[in-house]
Amino acid sequence: MENIDNYEVQFVGYMPDEFKQGILYVSMRGKIVIHLCACGCGEKVVTPISPDDWKLTFDGETISLYPSIGNWDFSCRSHYWIRNNQVVIARSYDYGQEKPSKRKKKSKKKKFFRLWKK
Repeated sequence: MENIDNYEVQFVGYMPDEFKQGILYVSMRGKIVIHLCACGCGEKVVTPISPDDWKLTFDGETISLYPSIGNWDFSCRSHYWIRNNQVVIARSYDYGQEKPSKRKKKSKKKKFFRLWKK
């Protein structure tokens, strides 16, 4: 399969049994967006919509997701944004590094617990 540059949006009540490449399946009821990886590897990417996960913006025509989608656990290790249905490739991820989200969480925890040290 080849890379996806642009996604089509389908609002669904329930997720389908099979997913097609190039479609963002959006369930407002389920608070979730699912699509096949933009690199073309065919892996299913699940992005839950919540204040602690991804935020979805719908402008009446297109979808944007924030933050970026980092598929660190996939063999492709793709990293991209979806902005106005368009795939924007992000900086690649060095597998030897700690995942950015974990690094950020550790930093926040360290700052928090520093307040409790004597």
